[in-house]
Amino acid sequence: MNSVINTKENWTTVISSKNKWFDINIKEIIAYKDLIFVLVKRDIVSIYKQTVLGPVWFLFGPLFTVFTYTFAFSTIANISTDGIPAPVFYLAGTILWSYFQACFGGGANTFNANANIFGKVYFPRLIPSISSVFSNLLKLGLQFIVFLIFCIYYYNQGLIIPNWYVLIFPFLIIIMAVMGLGVGLMISSMTVKYRDVNQLIGPFMMLLMYASPIIYPSSSVPGLLKPYLSLNPISPIIDAFRYAFTGAGHISFTGLIYSMIFSVFVLFIGVLLFNRVEKNFIDSI
Repeated sequence: MNSVINTKENWTTVISSKNKWFDINIKEIIAYKDLIFVLVKRDIVSIYKQTVLGPVWFLFGPLFTVFTYTFAFSTIANISTDGIPAPVFYLAGTILWSYFQACFGGGANTFNANANIFGKVYFPRLIPSISSVFSNLLKLGLQFIVFLIFCIYYYNQGLIIPNWYVLIFPFLIIIMAVMGLGVGLMISSMTVKYRDVNQLIGPFMMLLMYASPIIYPSSSVPGLLKPYLSLNPISPIIDAFRYAFTGAGHISFTGLIYSMIFSVFVLFIGVLLFNRVEKNFIDSI
């Protein structure tokens, strides 16, 4: 005689696919803060592991870029820097751009870089992207210190005049991080199904860089092209950063509000697409 025993189990955690397109469980992400710390440590250590200078290598890339830009665009091409010393001008653009690019890369590679982990253990899939935002803050911090050294040097010579707008620097970094993460998540969601998108990332980032006032000031853009430059949400952020630390150029609060709204919008769309793809991306990769 066969007997069936019915048991009722009370689960503390139920893992299931997301039914909502837009779903960010903040409490769950906070609960995995230790995992974020581990991934941040992993990202940092993996970059300078078995190197002599360690994190100092973070400085050579931007410095080499700045000296190259100074020689090519300021010395040879004689492109205006709005009266700002060339090293400060180019550093102000490159350190913000590098942080945006790093946050974008962290979001864009979420699925491809973590497919083997996603298939074995559960944790909020946004964790790797969020951890990249924090791990790249170290790189940004080291580059910012170099930037401050140049600023102090040229300030003592009376060539730049910082102002109280330097206090909005953390706000500018947050906008850059949100924007880079949002666009990265959008690209990551598309590359799961359409691998051709990977081939467009390089040209897209190059085009976006030259469409941003990194190697030239916004004041040098011809009048007919200024409306198109204003559509780039990165432009007001770089202009505000330069104005805050040098006193040259301008700051547009309308532009900053536009950048903030754009960042929140792309993050919303990025998370929406991310949640849509997350349900069955393992079968696609």
